[in-house]
Amino acid sequence: MFYIYHIPNVKIGCTTDIQKRVVKQQGYNNYEILYKTKDINKASKKELELQTKYEYKKDNKTYKEVIMNIKNKFYVTNQSITFNNTNEDLKDFEFPEYIILDDNKIFFTTELKKWCKNNNTKSMHNDKRYVYRKGFEKQYNLKEKTIFDKIRIWAKNKGILDKGDSKTQYIKLQEEAGELAKALLNKDKPEIIDAIGDIIVVLTNLAELEELKIEDCIESAYEVINKRQGKMINGTFVKNK
Repeated sequence: MFYIYHIPNVKIGCTTDIQKRVVKQQGYNNYEILYKTKDINKASKKELELQTKYEYKKDNKTYKEVIMNIKNKFYVTNQSITFNNTNEDLKDFEFPEYIILDDNKIFFTTELKKWCKNNNTKSMHNDKRYVYRKGFEKQYNLKEKTIFDKIRIWAKNKGILDKGDSKTQYIKLQEEAGELAKALLNKDKPEIIDAIGDIIVVLTNLAELEELKIEDCIESAYEVINKRQGKMINGTFVKNK
């Protein structure tokens, strides 16, 4: 069964497992089911219709296109990941943006693509090629990825780190700060969460474009503020001179 779910003020999406996708992965208990069907074509169409009706940003691809694009390129088992429709050494293989393993999105960075091309093996049963899943996951190091790592991988895949620059990211930062100010004035908690998250994303990308790590910037700032002495005045911490 395909479910079209609505998280108020957040999004409309499609899934076959509400509990896992919405509650466990996305962390929302407040949601409603707008539509359900056993037909993936109807579900894909209805998701876009409802995104428009509720004035959310429409997905670039339908639910079916996303799922089929991934499934048509890969065959995943507990032991291996087999690449469909490819020639020797994956020279002709067009990698998708990501692959889903155990409900986790693993993004294909340049390094991961290179690893796959250098470590694939021809199947004994057909002309397809595969890599060992354990080695693949170890290479990606999914379990040890921090949220900042994931942001940088996303930014890399979107071309932000290759084609963007610090000035545009700074302008983006000001835009997001304005969104936060508006959300605070309106006491709109979901928008406050969204704006703070967007600011962290922009700062992470800005640091990377300046050949810095946001973790180092945060650590450096903490080392300074940790030693400060002062007191609260009118809701603000004022350091001693």
